[in-house]
Amino acid sequence: MTQAPELPLHMRRTGFQLGDELTGLREGEGIRKVDTFLGLSAWLVTRQADVRRVMGDPATFSNDLNARGLSPLGLDLGEEELKVMRAGNLLGFDPPDHTRLRKILAGEFTVRRMRRLEPRVADIVRDHLDAMERKGAPADLVADFALPIPSLVICELLGVPYSEREDFQARTGKLLDVSLPAQERIVESRRMREFMKGLIARARTEPGDDLIGMLLREHGDDLGTEELAGLCNLLLIAGHETTANMLGLGTLALLRHPEQLALLRAEPERFDNAIEELLRYLSIVHASTMKYVTEDTEIAGQAVSAGDLVMCSLPAANRDNAVVSDPESLDVTRADTTHVAFGYGIHHCLGAPLARMEMRTAFPALIERFPNLRLAPGVDPAFRSFSVVYGVLALPVEW
Repeated sequence: MTQAPELPLHMRRTGFQLGDELTGLREGEGIRKVDTFLGLSAWLVTRQADVRRVMGDPATFSNDLNARGLSPLGLDLGEEELKVMRAGNLLGFDPPDHTRLRKILAGEFTVRRMRRLEPRVADIVRDHLDAMERKGAPADLVADFALPIPSLVICELLGVPYSEREDFQARTGKLLDVSLPAQERIVESRRMREFMKGLIARARTEPGDDLIGMLLREHGDDLGTEELAGLCNLLLIAGHETTANMLGLGTLALLRHPEQLALLRAEPERFDNAIEELLRYLSIVHASTMKYVTEDTEIAGQAVSAGDLVMCSLPAANRDNAVVSDPESLDVTRADTTHVAFGYGIHHCLGAPLARMEMRTAFPALIERFPNLRLAPGVDPAFRSFSVVYGVLALPVEW
């Protein structure tokens, strides 16, 4: 029987609470060298001020591991495969390459563009609520609501056939599961890239009005197929995994805090603020991408050497009592919702306006449609502890 790997320190949680060791680290020395699932050691940064400093200084803390021969999955890959994996991956670049790629996409994810998309998202949300109501309780809120809504939205936005969702969701789930051997995860990464390259090849003959079509029409001469595939895969994975887990885990958090849910039902105008509080409280992305230190420096009083690796704990930073009062509590009325759930600096999540808009549409519609929404009897949801993106595997509910 194969023994499950030990959960890395930065991923240890019990339900909604962070592990005592991670909390103790933030409240103590603030930084510690830890082992990661990549088989490498890295400095783990936990206080919000230090996290913002690291994420806001790409010159000292570089995201470009591949340029230094380091594989993001910890495997000894050849130079050519590292080059392919790097192509189009916004998270793996520093300026000026990062600036060039992000500029190509930035216009598609503005707040104004999201407002134009909002009626379609409202239709998608309503359709899934209708389907849940017709089918009747109990329902799995993850399978019937939280996962399909952002998946359909990002598929339509990109131009990915929604009929392919089960395949790419299964691949993504494996790619983000750090309990699986790195070799198995790299296979899924290759399959995801080949899948996207196939879509791009078909779109070259007849570009549509979607994002892939736009990129081909406006940047087809500047972006090669590998770069396009890397960009679109990042958007596809991030576009459904993060929002889906926010919807599922966020609903569970509200059900577990009925006084907060009751307040939102009575005062739905609080939802914008509540979404920021849920982002802070849940912090579904455990950590920033790994960063390479380019010169000797100091973090939280600790000397850090050029060539070291650094990663930032987003959940620990978002519960830093130097920034947020009573940070362990979920409080949708909170004024100090300062957080780094979407990252910080040049790598701040490009899709943040889309994620906020989807949550602002889906959460109020769900609780308005089902005013007596509750967990199904005997339910103790299982959490995605080994996933890079935290969440629940299923959420049986009734109404």
